[in-house]
Amino acid sequence: MMSDFVKKLNFGFQATHKVLNLIAEIDSYKGKWNLIEKAENIALKELREIATIESIGSSTRIEGAALTDAEISDLLKNVHIQELNSRDEQEVMGYHDTLQIIYDNFREIKLTENYIKQLHQNLLKYSDKDSRHRGKYKIISNKVVAKYPGGVEKTIFNTTEVHLVKKEMESLISWTNQELQKHEIHPLIVISLFIYEFLSIHPFQDGNGRLSRLLTTLLLLKHEYYFIQYVSFENAIERSKKRYYQSLMACQKGRYSDNEDISIWVIFFLSKLNELTEKLDEKYGYFRSAIGYLNKRQKNIRNYIADNQPVKISDIAEEFNNYSINTIKKDLQYMKRENVLKTLGKARATVYMVAEQSNKNT
Repeated sequence: MMSDFVKKLNFGFQATHKVLNLIAEIDSYKGKWNLIEKAENIALKELREIATIESIGSSTRIEGAALTDAEISDLLKNVHIQELNSRDEQEVMGYHDTLQIIYDNFREIKLTENYIKQLHQNLLKYSDKDSRHRGKYKIISNKVVAKYPGGVEKTIFNTTEVHLVKKEMESLISWTNQELQKHEIHPLIVISLFIYEFLSIHPFQDGNGRLSRLLTTLLLLKHEYYFIQYVSFENAIERSKKRYYQSLMACQKGRYSDNEDISIWVIFFLSKLNELTEKLDEKYGYFRSAIGYLNKRQKNIRNYIADNQPVKISDIAEEFNNYSINTIKKDLQYMKRENVLKTLGKARATVYMVAEQSNKNT
């Protein structure tokens, strides 16, 4: 069966060219972003919080939930687990918790049946109606169903039969791990094939779509595509929901035959990732403005420096004597790192001035 996966990657010339171009663009951004992330500035925290809400909202809405991003944000701020009465709220909290587990532990989480089952169990841990089958492979045949507003459902394709699920999952996981270790096929292609196969198998009774997107995040993080934490892949899928299902349907037509061509899916998958890099560039450019990320105390310190520059830290400490010297030092270090302030001199002779691009009136 191992060679069957490779056969699915025999794309035509045009598809291969497009795939390679997309990978080159994504990898170029990956290198750039990983340097940005090392700076650990406050904009990244804000971006991740926004992306997390978008990811939870989009992934659950794709499967038929109705909560808006604003409603999800309110729920997470005021959540009481014992009060998760609606299925939408239960799904949102399950997705939130599982996404956080992945963010915090992606280096330790291995791609194995047991870990995938654990993630599935965690994803559905608040869902009352899923208690009997969470963390377990399906025992009843299921289908990939597109859910639309108003309760309308459309069958996209049939999935792997129950008795073949374990065998196909074992084969898929084994091949994926082997290829990711060998580095003979680019990891983005291997990951896109894994997600396609996972959706085609649909190994669990429910939650497969949501889990496939969580596994996408997990695998991308494990291969250092760290930007995926700061912009929502799930939101990109939601905005292209029709194309998402169409690409799966187009490839599924040849399933279990020599004509199974998954290039349409791979190109769709990579295109969405590439779009994310462009979107993140725009968002980061907006949030990156250091002035926009000064709290009230920091803005007051900056304005004092602008009015009295150059000033020593002792002058600042005397002016803002209601704050500890350590707090002021941290603020000054942060503003210097964010190019809000600049310094002259060394040690006790250091003086602070406002950097030219810093706008006092902001």
